[in-house]
Amino acid sequence: MKINTEKYRCRLGEITVFRIENASGASVVLSTLGAGILEVNVPDRNGNLGNVALRYANPADYLDDDACLGKSPGRYANRIADGHLTVEGKSYQLALNAGPNSIHGGPTGFQNRIWDAEILGDGVRMTYHSADMEENFPGSLDVSATFRWSDDNVLSLTFEAVSDADTVVNLTNHVYWNLKGSDSRKILDHILKVKASCWLPIDSTHIPTGEIADVKGTPMDFLEPKKIGRDINADFPPLNIGGGYGQCWVFDNWDRGKFQDNLIELRDEETGRVLTIGSDQPGAQIYTANRVSGTPVNCTGRSYGPQEGVAIEMQNFPDAPNKPNFPSPLLRAGDRYKNRIEWRFTIKN
Repeated sequence: MKINTEKYRCRLGEITVFRIENASGASVVLSTLGAGILEVNVPDRNGNLGNVALRYANPADYLDDDACLGKSPGRYANRIADGHLTVEGKSYQLALNAGPNSIHGGPTGFQNRIWDAEILGDGVRMTYHSADMEENFPGSLDVSATFRWSDDNVLSLTFEAVSDADTVVNLTNHVYWNLKGSDSRKILDHILKVKASCWLPIDSTHIPTGEIADVKGTPMDFLEPKKIGRDINADFPPLNIGGGYGQCWVFDNWDRGKFQDNLIELRDEETGRVLTIGSDQPGAQIYTANRVSGTPVNCTGRSYGPQEGVAIEMQNFPDAPNKPNFPSPLLRAGDRYKNRIEWRFTIKN
């Protein structure tokens, strides 16, 4: 495995970018700004390498971008209703940065911090110390994100965290995929399969109602593979609210701490590229970039627009701190939070 580094400057300081190349020449590019994934370069059916992760041309441009492109948000990824958090009977008010709600740990979150990093034999481990009451979350939290890249084109990410006080944690990565290539426009003809018989209905502000609903007979049904664009414009309340997909699916057979392979499959028939995703998390927030526009420029010199990528965020449920029937996001003092995501890239001829 070859690992090269480059340095860039932003207003927070120095960013380190790592390129990790395996024996076949396939590579990933990672950034210490937000523990980010900048590129994943994998072959198509003709052997041509191409980057399948949306990326900006300048690594410094990831700072404060609205799309959270490729970064690892926290301390709590996704939304918390009214920014209201109660931990062991004590209330905390978070910043409201998504209408009336909090999202991705607040305006700065983990995604807009420069993480420390060390090189491993097959990847990079990044670490960040979140001080007590940073973004109004209780507890001093030490978090790590360990990225590994294999010779058979599997990218894995393991998050771990320990707090000195009771707190809540929900970590994921917000990379957007386009298997045709990172500047290939719409992803509506990508074929998606999700091993989830249920999904979480939302209110008008994208907060789950608390109901866990059956996907059967709705546009949310991806139990059998179908094109993302087939039902995306259906007259269906959550699709009307978000202008497309932007909901959380509930995985079948989830059990805390249990890793499940092949929970999600994303396929592009034109290139033959297939992405399968495994995780030990209870759900996936799938977002078809409906509101993405006016981003920093990509490597061809233009901004991204709506539905040019799909984010598949393996995570706990949105607003779980306020929904007793959802899996608890509580991390008790001294306990260890851990979750793992695995992205496997293959070819279908």
